[in-house]
Amino acid sequence: MAEQTPFIEDDAKEKASMLIEHRLPWLIVGLVGGILATVVSAQFEDLLAKNIQLAFFIPVIVYMADAVGTQTQTVYIRNLGKHRELFHKYIFKEMLLGIVIGSLFGCIMALVSYIWFGSLESSMTVGLSMLITIATAPIIALIVPTIIRREHKDPAVGSGPFTTVIQDLISLLVYFSIASVIIL
Repeated sequence: MAEQTPFIEDDAKEKASMLIEHRLPWLIVGLVGGILATVVSAQFEDLLAKNIQLAFFIPVIVYMADAVGTQTQTVYIRNLGKHRELFHKYIFKEMLLGIVIGSLFGCIMALVSYIWFGSLESSMTVGLSMLITIATAPIIALIVPTIIRREHKDPAVGSGPFTTVIQDLISLLVYFSIASVIIL
């Protein structure tokens, strides 16, 4: 039995109502995930109240993990669209890239944090969080579109919002968990 090709949207050919119908559910997942990320952050209110400087680094930690994951995911989905099944080849190379980039950016952000605030605890928290969140981003960025494609859905539509939600939650949990261990 031949493998069923997933639905691939073409904005130039499809009606806007159909595009909305296919995209809206994924964006609702993103909205719910954003609300959940807010709830997760609120659970660490005491930690943030004791060390407000931690709040300053949330955007860069979350953003960099998302950006690294988006790069991986974009290239991978482009190759999936060409019917290239390369998950096993991508995973190890992307894990290595995540570790190298995470280490580099973790060191840079630890240094920035230390210069800015003079706190070894904060700089260690920021640096380790950057390393771990960037190192995990490519893995999530490969797994999500692979699963979506296996469900015969267009990975270009669903992967971005769903992966972003997962990575944002992981980034926040990693950051606040490390901060809880190092700072408290």
